Amino acid sequence: MNRFCRTVGIKYPVICGAMYPCGNPELVAAVSEAGGIGVVQPLSLTYVYGYEFRAGLRYIRTLTQKPIGFNALIEASSKIYMDRMRRFVDIALEEGVRFFVTALGNPKWVVDKVHAVGGLVYHDVTDRKWALKAVEAGVDGLICVNGRAGGHAGTLSPEQLYADLRDLGKPLVCAGGVGDEETFKRMMGLGYEAVQMGTRFVASQECRASEPYKKAILDADEQDVVLTERLTGVPVSVIKTDYVEKIGLKAGPLSRFLLKQPRTKHWMRLYYSLKSFHDFRRSIHKPRPYDEYWQAGKSVAGIERVEPAGEIVRRFGESLGKT
Repeated sequence: MNRFCRTVGIKYPVICGAMYPCGNPELVAAVSEAGGIGVVQPLSLTYVYGYEFRAGLRYIRTLTQKPIGFNALIEASSKIYMDRMRRFVDIALEEGVRFFVTALGNPKWVVDKVHAVGGLVYHDVTDRKWALKAVEAGVDGLICVNGRAGGHAGTLSPEQLYADLRDLGKPLVCAGGVGDEETFKRMMGLGYEAVQMGTRFVASQECRASEPYKKAILDADEQDVVLTERLTGVPVSVIKTDYVEKIGLKAGPLSRFLLKQPRTKHWMRLYYSLKSFHDFRRSIHKPRPYDEYWQAGKSVAGIERVEPAGEIVRRFGESLGKT
């Protein structure tokens, strides 16, 4: 058992990353119950799946008593948002969550709250600049988001990112590009202490993503994953479909202008997020194969079937004992 598993209290170094909007509570629980750790994305839990936040956490606890995580997006977009996120963090701590993943801001206030009760905070980083800021804030480890990730990807390869950060003395988690056991073992062999996966878990039985979305992941290869600004206003990795090609990959001139202005960029990101939420809800009830944005990373190349999340966790974890 490596340092990550020992301190987090899990069997296998496998994280189901927080996903908006795909992180339904059944998926989070299934990953944790199998010996990895599922991470709750609070806006998915509340806005997408309709749970009052505390009730949603308690529902997950009816499915597993094993450790779960919480994702705090801490960019100071508005006072209303930050007040709500602080309340989410407080409730998560009250409900016994002790593993937190932060992103998009200074994690110091989360670190202070979580460390006060003996928990751990890992922070998403894409390069050394942000890693140094996170270490200065007192985080316990780093989620290293590379250029092969789905969603908001980094720019560096997993090898480059590990080489740039390994001297910082913190546990490093590989995030991006892992969809099969061989790649998983290779990332662990580099020195990463855990691997965070998203796309691989979208293609699981417990995930509530539409069947066309899951099929698109199975059918896609690396070259089918492209970056679009049309989803959140900043580049996001998605599967190329006829619909994506039809509307293009770049935000319009007005959107790009507003996204660059300090007073309007947060409102534009909120607009894009609400639109993606609407599209996802529509895709659950009336899935159509070529009119949605399907977030995915280059790990699609190694994903061949939809299967139970617990089986994914166990197979990946147990692969480390095989030569």
